[in-house]
Amino acid sequence: MDKRIKWGIIVIITGGLVAAGIHTFTPKENEELAETEDTPRQKSQKALNVNAKIVKPHLLTDELFVSGKLVPDEEVDLSFETSGKIIDINFTEGTFVTKGQLLAKVNDSQLQAQLKRLEAQMPLAEDRVFRQNALLQRDAVSKEAYEQVKTELATLNADIENVKANIAMTELRAPFDGIIGLRQVSTGAYASPTTVIAKLTKITPLKVEFAVPERYARQVKKGTNLTFKIEGFLNEFNSQVYATESRIDDETHTLTVRALYPNRNGELLPGRYADISLKQEEIKEALAIPSEAIVPEMGKNKVFVYRAGKAYPVDVTTGIRTEAEIQVIKGLATGDTILTSGTLQLRTGMPVIIDRIE
Repeated sequence: MDKRIKWGIIVIITGGLVAAGIHTFTPKENEELAETEDTPRQKSQKALNVNAKIVKPHLLTDELFVSGKLVPDEEVDLSFETSGKIIDINFTEGTFVTKGQLLAKVNDSQLQAQLKRLEAQMPLAEDRVFRQNALLQRDAVSKEAYEQVKTELATLNADIENVKANIAMTELRAPFDGIIGLRQVSTGAYASPTTVIAKLTKITPLKVEFAVPERYARQVKKGTNLTFKIEGFLNEFNSQVYATESRIDDETHTLTVRALYPNRNGELLPGRYADISLKQEEIKEALAIPSEAIVPEMGKNKVFVYRAGKAYPVDVTTGIRTEAEIQVIKGLATGDTILTSGTLQLRTGMPVIIDRIE
């Protein structure tokens, strides 16, 4: 009797578990099934909040912005052409000097003595030539004798010119007008050709040096106008390209360009950085859209337009590009509404809600 009861209990429990399993794995119906199936469909139809812009023709300026620096028109480290003790310094640091002005001098007493000795021989040498020429006219002397004294006179003149040239090398003169910097030596110091006395800089005009990417190399040429800004100055400065490098740099793939700025008042100093703007082209009635509206796809560019509450892609052909906008040559028309945000989430026919329109 006890065994029958045990087996009966086991059968009942087993039946209950099987029934529970069948109920668990039975497909859901009615509300549960409808909820499970409808959720993805509802999500796919959910509208996306976006910003939009109405396409209108307007002035589009193609500008190139680069960084550059101000370079002196001329600059040189001043030094003597010969060696010797400095006996005089004739300039004040940081002042304007003119071309040819004597700036410093080294001892030339020995050269001056040689010059005096040679110049003292000149009257006698000239007299010999005069007398020999008179005798030659009367055939009282050979032509060879006359040519000899004439050569001696020419040699003496050459020696004098050589000494004068050596004396000139003891004088340091300004090679051009400019501002002389801080001197690096004092009177009494021994100077050689490698000794830098001071730096001379010509700051009127100034050169504006910068580099442009190689794709702009043919557009930037002599006569191209530009503007630049300097930190600390509110106004812009106008300049003009006067020369470009003869080739593209192999490493940076840029073209070095130089422009001239008059700097008549000397307000700008060389060495400063400049923010340069070059206007390449101006289109008065351009259809231009924000750069963020463009979606690159498979080598093409497309934008999403707004039509009856939904987004639709349109292939476009683009033109010039600025920092903020891209010209559209083909694909859009005046009055089209394009979507400028959420472009990576948009799909064909997707419902959208415009939060802001420009």
